Amino acid sequence: MSRTTTSRTAFASSIAIVAVIAVTGGAFAHAELKTAVPAANGSVSASPPEIDLTFSEDLNLKFSGVKVTGPDKKAVKLGESMLMDSNTELMVPVSGTLADGTYKVDWHALSGDGHKTHGSYTFTVKSK
Repeated sequence: MSRTTTSRTAFASSIAIVAVIAVTGGAFAHAELKTAVPAANGSVSASPPEIDLTFSEDLNLKFSGVKVTGPDKKAVKLGESMLMDSNTELMVPVSGTLADGTYKVDWHALSGDGHKTHGSYTFTVKSK
């Protein structure tokens, strides 16, 4: 093999390694939901005053949010969202008292590095 061929092969291999690192590194850079309060598929004995979602990395508040739907399929009135705990926790106040029943939380998040994620879960209020 000539030096030119060896150099080209080494260069091509380097480019391939950089591409693999870039692709796999990007796959792990999304803000994933770590914990939720009320807990996913959980039950609470009283109406929660807020929804707290903790993510794996910092969020961009302007493009992150929560929608809560009640047992009647109507949207629950929520207060102004805010970031807490080094911008990894999205806290959303619940404006009123939630009646007994199952609620669906739909969330979307934009991480500080620009990656979007979304998901949903349910929780149940059982005050009786």
